[in-house]
Amino acid sequence: MAQSAVPWLRRTQQSPNPTVRLSEPWWLLSLPMLAFLVLPIIAIFVRTPPAQLLANLLETQVSQAVGLSMLTTGITLLITVIFGTPVAYMMACYHFPLRRAVDTILDLPLVLPPAVTGVALLMAFGRRGILGSYLEIMGISIAFTQIAVVLAQTFVAASFYVKAAILGFSGIEPELEQAAALDGASKWQIFRFITIPLSRTALLSGMVMTWARALGEFGATIIFAGNYPGRTQTMPLAIYIGFELDLDVALTLAVILVGFSFLVLMVVKGFLRSDLHT
Repeated sequence: MAQSAVPWLRRTQQSPNPTVRLSEPWWLLSLPMLAFLVLPIIAIFVRTPPAQLLANLLETQVSQAVGLSMLTTGITLLITVIFGTPVAYMMACYHFPLRRAVDTILDLPLVLPPAVTGVALLMAFGRRGILGSYLEIMGISIAFTQIAVVLAQTFVAASFYVKAAILGFSGIEPELEQAAALDGASKWQIFRFITIPLSRTALLSGMVMTWARALGEFGATIIFAGNYPGRTQTMPLAIYIGFELDLDVALTLAVILVGFSFLVLMVVKGFLRSDLHT
């Protein structure tokens, strides 16, 4: 069948992805899924007027949850970048035994159910855990503290940064690093002045996605760290309690998380678009 016989199959030579017209079947067939995805988000904002949102932001429970989430996710991101970057560079630039097993381990937190993650962390770092029992003897308790919140967030979110960094490091032409080495640059100088700048888009995207995932962490945190207001209660945990005690607080925190998530995705897409245009 010739393309000219079917108007909605026409492609322009200027653009491989022509603009979809509102009368075309693909747009009409897309409406149910798009409406399903958009309607719940709109419902949250409709049920939370701006005046009520501002008033609820002054609530102690809300401010404590927001502050704790900002603190713990910031620490999580810092830990992830410091310890995740060497892992990503090793995976991208070297071949070694059990490399596939290591790559699978990096993917595992992305698919594990949150409850399993929480139980696993508790069995490792809890009072009777493999490592936690020895720490308990030294007077160090991790479970049900802010440290547990950070560990839970790091476990579930670090892979986003590491996988993005692997892609960024893998995309660098080896000849560029080899040329710098021939000019007398040390390994650290090559990494700092060649590798990092050339992979900055992937690294920044991974950092933003890691922070967003940590911000929304719920299941592992509630099992491993508990839900104590002002101590371990992050925004997702406060939303969970809010549905039982104060729905307005839950809606306010939900609006904040949706806003953060939207901004994060826009930032990531902006990084990727700028990288394509450079």
